[in-house]
Amino acid sequence: MRRADGETEAGAGAAAGPHPAPAAPAGTATSPRPRLRDLAELVRAPAALTVPGDVLAGAAATGRSADLSTACLAASSVCLYWAGMALNDWADRDLDAVERPERPIPSGRVAAPVALGTAVALTAAALGLATAAEGSRALTVTAPLAATVWAYDLWAKPRTAGPAVMAAARGLDVLLGARAGRTRSALPAAATVAGHTLAVTALSRAEVTGAQPWLPRTALAGTAAVAAATALSARPARQGTRRRHRLAVAGGLLAYGATAGRAQAHAVTDPSAGPVRKAVGAGILGLIPLQAALTAGAGALRSALPLAAAFPLARALSRRVSPT
Repeated sequence: MRRADGETEAGAGAAAGPHPAPAAPAGTATSPRPRLRDLAELVRAPAALTVPGDVLAGAAATGRSADLSTACLAASSVCLYWAGMALNDWADRDLDAVERPERPIPSGRVAAPVALGTAVALTAAALGLATAAEGSRALTVTAPLAATVWAYDLWAKPRTAGPAVMAAARGLDVLLGARAGRTRSALPAAATVAGHTLAVTALSRAEVTGAQPWLPRTALAGTAAVAAATALSARPARQGTRRRHRLAVAGGLLAYGATAGRAQAHAVTDPSAGPVRKAVGAGILGLIPLQAALTAGAGALRSALPLAAAFPLARALSRRVSPT
């Protein structure tokens, strides 16, 4: 369901006679130039910390080192995430005018054309970074990933297929980090991240209205299944480092459960809009320790440590800029 944009007064001093000047929709080109803080809120900038771990998990699963090309792929992934967030707000600007009028577009802080242009520019940057990292081969994953992101925001989001399309996007994001010729080895990690995303996205549909108890209960069951699959898929590390890797996997999964699982359990007991929205935000942040566990479980402890360090930073930043 779409709703009308909120309105702001336009040219009050220019109106003459008994009829007021026509109002301009919030977020139109008449809005002032957005501040950097407004753009950061538009793209949910801090939530981008949940994205590089997809690429690192895919790289670890295929034995790829975390080198400069991997960093470029991670940066490409971040740009696509931000593009999707900007496009989401552009596509939902009518809906947000009623449900979330404080968002940058309906509040008039970011013009709708600026949001759309931001999405286009960030998508182009993502494709460029991926090409710089691996040439045309990277486009075999990045182009379908970009198409999936745009399809979700412009078509799939309000439909039954929405959660599955978003899950496919995060799965492709994991495959983006896979080493050439070894994509199949990254499929289990991609499926794990996709499964988590499916549950969180399905729950997010009720973050404004509240949910029936079965929905957060299903999400909680999905979180438990994802944690179990991650633990069971962890492969032994080199002799002498197995204990450290196992501890890293266990620590990541404990943080994952304490973040995503605990919030979902609360939403089961109180499925009103507030707890459900908190569960969605916790599910987004919970991706980071899950990615760390997947990366450590694949034997790449050095790649898992930065993810573990990013987790408390992401939590702190989420208190300033909502990830949802």
